[in-house]
Amino acid sequence: MAPVTINNVRKSYGALEVLHGVSIDIADGEFVVLVGPSGCGKSTLLRMLAGLEDITAGEVAIGERVVNSLQPKERDIAMVFQSYALYPHMTVEQNMGFSLKLARAPKAEIRERVLKVAKMLNLEDYLNRYPRQLSGGQRQRVAMGRAMVRNPEVFLFDEPLSNLDAKLRVQMRSEIKQNHQRLKTTTVYVTHDQIEAMTMADKIVVMHGGIIEQIGSPLELYDRPANLFVAGFIGSPAMNFIGGKIGMGSFVSADGTRIALPAAAGQVDGRDVKLGLRPEHLVLDADGHAAEIITIEPTGAETQVLMRLAGHEIVGVFRERITHKPGEHLHVSLMPDRIHLFDGDTGRRVELGQEA
Repeated sequence: MAPVTINNVRKSYGALEVLHGVSIDIADGEFVVLVGPSGCGKSTLLRMLAGLEDITAGEVAIGERVVNSLQPKERDIAMVFQSYALYPHMTVEQNMGFSLKLARAPKAEIRERVLKVAKMLNLEDYLNRYPRQLSGGQRQRVAMGRAMVRNPEVFLFDEPLSNLDAKLRVQMRSEIKQNHQRLKTTTVYVTHDQIEAMTMADKIVVMHGGIIEQIGSPLELYDRPANLFVAGFIGSPAMNFIGGKIGMGSFVSADGTRIALPAAAGQVDGRDVKLGLRPEHLVLDADGHAAEIITIEPTGAETQVLMRLAGHEIVGVFRERITHKPGEHLHVSLMPDRIHLFDGDTGRRVELGQEA
């Protein structure tokens, strides 16, 4: 196990710069998730950490060693890819122990370490099978096991669950988290799925366009997003946004709808803002705003309602059963203490009581 330091790292392909001075401190034993949309630079950064991409500028350190010039095999890392990358002609046991064999470890040691990891991953009954005889989830476990037997200082995961169906993804992310809790190995995990990020990470790094938008714990990012991008990316369904102004301590939308805000909002009267509210922070209220229902999506435990309020389409998530029909009106209130405000020009969070 070791801390990882990424200091002002840049990556260019000719004149095209794809990472613009990225810095992240990862503590020993921490589980850090890099998350963002396709093309944000998260996988490129992971490959630079692994030694599979050259670093244009900046430094990457694992423990006390700067590893910029070290080959992947010299970095004491293990990587799990989106594709399982298993050798089809080798059994599960042979696949898991192959890196140790290349390192000329004694056969008895290889066998012992493979059996230990196979037990952790519930692969004991599959050691003599070939990859073609395994399900997708089992193949991913073998790929994880191959990394785990090496006992590296750092685990790197590059979207390892993308090829699995929804039920298997839930199961596998739980298993990855449990294994991390047991092994306490520093882990860097790349995904575009913010649900994976929220449920697995100690710390999330949100990336967009080759820069870091925000770093924090899952709940820090959820409760206090730094800007519009993070607010819209973290959370499912996504946060609702309504454009307008602050006037006399209230939010006023373009169509004149007035929404109550905390008292401190008077300090930023006149500012153009975007009001943000998560779908679960809308409440049914007979005295609330009339919102026209567009569609209703019952999911069993909850009901999602797409509706039109203050000239914008917004989504509400309710525990109550909704018996209304599209075209009818639902009366809702917005929880004032759950409202987020973002500057209309910069998109940055407006902190009531201080300037953005």
